[in-house]
Amino acid sequence: MINRDILSNLRPTLFLMAALALAGGYLYIFTDSPVFWPGFITMIFFYGVIFYMGTYAATLRKTNSTDEILLAGRGIPVWMGVFTMSATWVGGGYINGAAEYAFDSNYGIIWVQAPWGYGLSLIIGGLFFARKMRRHRFKTLLDPLAQRFGKRMTTVLFLPALLGEIFWTAAILTALGATFATILGLDIQTAIIVSSFIAIAYTAIGGLWAVALTDVIQLGLLAIGLIIVIPYALHEVGGWEFAWDQYQMNMDGLASIIPSKDALGDYYYNWWDFALLLIFGGIPWQVYFQRVLSSKDEKTAVRLSVFAGIICILAAIPPVMIGVIGQAVPSWEALGAVGPPENSALILPYVIRYLTPEFIATIGLGAVAAAVMSSVDSSILSASSMASWNIYRPLFRPKITNKSLTMIIKRCIWIIGITATILALNITSVYALWFLCSDFVYVLLFPQLVTALYDKKANTMGSIAGFAIAFILRFGGGDPTLGLPILIEYPMIQDGEVLFPFRTLAMASGLITIIVVSRLTQKLDPAKVLRIAD
Repeated sequence: MINRDILSNLRPTLFLMAALALAGGYLYIFTDSPVFWPGFITMIFFYGVIFYMGTYAATLRKTNSTDEILLAGRGIPVWMGVFTMSATWVGGGYINGAAEYAFDSNYGIIWVQAPWGYGLSLIIGGLFFARKMRRHRFKTLLDPLAQRFGKRMTTVLFLPALLGEIFWTAAILTALGATFATILGLDIQTAIIVSSFIAIAYTAIGGLWAVALTDVIQLGLLAIGLIIVIPYALHEVGGWEFAWDQYQMNMDGLASIIPSKDALGDYYYNWWDFALLLIFGGIPWQVYFQRVLSSKDEKTAVRLSVFAGIICILAAIPPVMIGVIGQAVPSWEALGAVGPPENSALILPYVIRYLTPEFIATIGLGAVAAAVMSSVDSSILSASSMASWNIYRPLFRPKITNKSLTMIIKRCIWIIGITATILALNITSVYALWFLCSDFVYVLLFPQLVTALYDKKANTMGSIAGFAIAFILRFGGGDPTLGLPILIEYPMIQDGEVLFPFRTLAMASGLITIIVVSRLTQKLDPAKVLRIAD
C-alpha cells in the first residue's frame, strides 16, 4: 500500500515536471533556440527528483514547531550532517568560481583562495566557535549578539548578515544560469528563474529537513559528475602533463598556490587581505551555524565542521583542473564552439559542453545544478531564519505563536529568494560577488561574534562604536563591484583599487574598539551575561 504522504508529494512533483516539459515544447515550436534536448530532459527529471525529496522531507518533521523547521529538531543523523555541512560552501559559486579564476590569465591558481580559505574557516569554526554556540542552544547566529548587545543593535548587525546571504545566493544562481545557457542552449534568465523557484518552493515546504535531505543527493551527484568529466576533458587536450605544462607556460608565477612577491608584485599584501577575509569571514554565517546548532551535541558539531572543512578543500580539485584544462585548448572553434569563452566565468560549462560527449555533458550539467541547489536552499533558509526569529519576533510580535511564526518563516523564504533572484539577473562575475559576501561579514560581523562569545565585558556601546569604526574604514576604501568610490586615502592605490589590506585593518580596528569602549563604559552600560537559550 502506497503511503498517502508519498502520493501527496508526488502530485506537485509531476505537475512541475509537466510544466518544464511544456516549456521545452514551447522552445522547440516557437523559438529557434538550439536546445540540447538530452540535457533538457535530464534536467526535468533531476529537478523532479529534488523537488519530490524536498517536499517529502516535510513528513520527517515530528512537529510543526520553529525548532523543527529551523534546526530539524536538532536531530539530523551524523551521516546526513556531514553532507549538509559540506554543502555549506561547496556550491555553484564555489565550483564555477574556482574554475573561473584558475582559467583567467589575470589571476591563475594563486588567486583561487576561496576553496582552502572557506575550508579552513569550517575547521577553525568547529574548533573555536561550534562548541560554545551549541552548548548555549542558540537557534541562530544572531542569538548571542542579541543577548550581549540588545535587540536594536542586533537589527543593525542583521543587515550585513542578510546581504551576505542574498549576495551569495545571487552569485550561485548566476553560475547556474551561465552553465544552463552554455550547455542546454537556454537563456540565462529562464534558467535562473526556474532553478530559484524550485529551490524556494521545497525549502518553504520542508525547512531544514528538506535542505539536509536534498544535500545528500546533490553533493553525491556533484562529486560523481565532476570526476567523470575530467578524464574526457583531459583526453581532448592531450593529457594532464601536457595541460599542466601549457598552463605553467601561459600563467608563469600565477600557476602556484603559494604566494610570492615576484608573482604578485604590489598585490602581495592584497592577497593576504583576501586570504584572511575568507578564512575568518567564512565563520560568522548563519548558513554554517544552522548546521552546527542542528547537531545533536557539541562533539558532533565540532566533528562535522572539521570533516566538512577537509571535504571542502578536496572538492576544489576538479574545478581547478577544469580551469587548467581550459587553458590548454588549442582551438575552441575546432571543438564546435563559436570561439573562446566570452568571459572566464563560462569556462566550466564550456569544458563540459565542448570537451565531453553529450551523455557526459548531461551528467556534468547535473553536477553543477546539484551544487547550486545545495547552496541556494541553505542560504535562503538561513536568511529567513534570522529575519523571522531575531527581527520580526522580538521587535514586532514577542508573543507570536508557533503556527504564526512558521508562516512568517515561509513568507520570508519567498521574499528573500525572489530578491536574490532579481539580483542574479543583473550581475556577471560569479567570483567577484562571491568575495564580496565574506567581505561584509568579515569586517562587520566577525568582531561582533568574537566579543559576544569570548569577551565577558562586551556591551552595547562597545558594539555600536566597533561597528561604526569598521564600517567607515571598510567603505572608505570603496568597492568596484558595488561602484563605490574611494573616500579614504589609503596607501598603495592603483587603478582605482586599494591594494593596502584595509579590510583586515577595518576588522581589527572594529574588534579593538569594541573591547576598549566596552571597558570604558561599564558603569553606563553594564555587560550582559550569555545564558542558555532554552
